[in-house]
Amino acid sequence: MSATQLAALARTVEPQRMLRRFLALDAAVTGANALAYLALAGPLGRFLGASSGLLLGLGAFLAVYAAGVGLLAARRHPPTLGVRAVVEANLAWAAVSVAALALWLSPTTAGAVWTVLQALTVAGFAVLQHMALRARQLSQD
Repeated sequence: MSATQLAALARTVEPQRMLRRFLALDAAVTGANALAYLALAGPLGRFLGASSGLLLGLGAFLAVYAAGVGLLAARRHPPTLGVRAVVEANLAWAAVSVAALALWLSPTTAGAVWTVLQALTVAGFAVLQHMALRARQLSQD
C-alpha cells in the first residue's frame, strides 16, 4: 500500500474513524501475514531462511493478535488503554525483529529484507495509530 493510499484511507475529519481504520488495516495485514505463515510455513521458511516451526509459531501468535486488534477496531470507541497496548506491542515487535536479525537469525537475503520491511511496516502502524489516538484525544478536549 502506497503512502498516497494510506493518506486517502486516513482522510477524514473524524479522528475516531481514522483510528479505527488504522487498527483495521493493522488487523488485516497482520491476519494475512499469519495465514501465509500458517498455510505456507515450509515454502516460506525455505525462501526466507527460517524454520517452518518458527513460522508456524509466529503465524499462530499473529492470528490471535490480529483477531484482538480487529475486535478493537470494530468497537465504536476503541478504549485508549487497548489502543496504547497495540501501539506498544507494534513498537516492541519492530524492535525485536531488528534485534533478532542482528543477533540470532540467519535468514536468506530475502528473509533479511522481509524482516526489515515488516518491522518498518509494523512501526509505521504504531506511529499512525498513536497519531490518530492523539488526534482523538485533542478533539475531545
